[in-house]
Amino acid sequence: MEAVAAAATSARVALGGSMSAVSRWERDRGRLRVLVNDGELAEGEEPQPRNEVYSVADFPEIVEFLHGRWTEGGEPHAWVETADGPADEGAYCHQRVAALRRRGRSSCVVAPILLHGLAWGELYVARAAGQPVFDKADAEFATVLAALIAAGIAQTERLAEVRRLAFTDPLTGLANRRAVDARLEAAVERHRGEGTAVSLVVCDLNGLKRVNDELGHAVGDRLLVGFGSVLSLCGAELPGSLVARLGGDEFCLLAVGHRAAEVVRAAEELCDRAKWLGLGDGVAVGVASTDADIGPVTSGRRLFRLADAAQYRAKALKSDRPVVAGAGSPEDPVVRLADEPPARENERRRFRGRD
Repeated sequence: MEAVAAAATSARVALGGSMSAVSRWERDRGRLRVLVNDGELAEGEEPQPRNEVYSVADFPEIVEFLHGRWTEGGEPHAWVETADGPADEGAYCHQRVAALRRRGRSSCVVAPILLHGLAWGELYVARAAGQPVFDKADAEFATVLAALIAAGIAQTERLAEVRRLAFTDPLTGLANRRAVDARLEAAVERHRGEGTAVSLVVCDLNGLKRVNDELGHAVGDRLLVGFGSVLSLCGAELPGSLVARLGGDEFCLLAVGHRAAEVVRAAEELCDRAKWLGLGDGVAVGVASTDADIGPVTSGRRLFRLADAAQYRAKALKSDRPVVAGAGSPEDPVVRLADEPPARENERRRFRGRD
């Protein structure tokens, strides 16, 4: 935090801003967390806020704009927005512009902070009303400053990185299977004690093998990273959810405290957004929720089996919509598929706990 605070102050002074902030993208939760605010702060802004977070659903450029600009071979660069609207082509006129007007600021420059090849977060510097608006040269300078901040963060994060990698997928930056298992068991205990709804969305990214064979593994990795970003964006619609890559072409989303209908809507949006990637063949999605008619759930393993069975059925049907366990009744074929033993030893089904 000392390094981040120093970086925010230095960037504000160097760019002639009245206020600056450094935020981190929490990919597994689909949100931006403000670590430090510096300078002339508006009402409600704190130097080191405990819980100032913003859903990436409100700031989609960190997924869509940045992904399109630099995860496909380009370089990260800053952009400018003003209280009158975006100054740079492709920038977004949304929450940031509204915030500038609300807080009496004329413009801001936003620079992505890139660490280990992934978006770590962003540098934000604003000027007060009456000050000159930022221009292209300022954006270029902010890009350089963000790179220097990234270098400093890299040094201070080495020990934390070792701990984090134990629960993080190194390719996508999402949570890994170990993190899901730990969170899921705690969630199921909460469900058993308080009746809190727990939902699991299991995704199988179609066509990855074809992409690897025809275009190379580097392109396949880009597909995985892109899908992970889309899943993170959809997960942001369910505050508190955990987004993870289980391994290979399998991903999942764990949501606690949300109704099944909300989770299904997020899964439907995922199916739609997956078509934007331009690679692969869409995604097979299965949903299992204790809020649906699936019978008692006393362990995370059972919820995984149900979500796996739903995903397996979606893949078999070549469905472009999610399949939901227990959508009809306890006699739903997905529930039966999850609870019955495999028909043969080499059957493709790989339900959790049956490997």
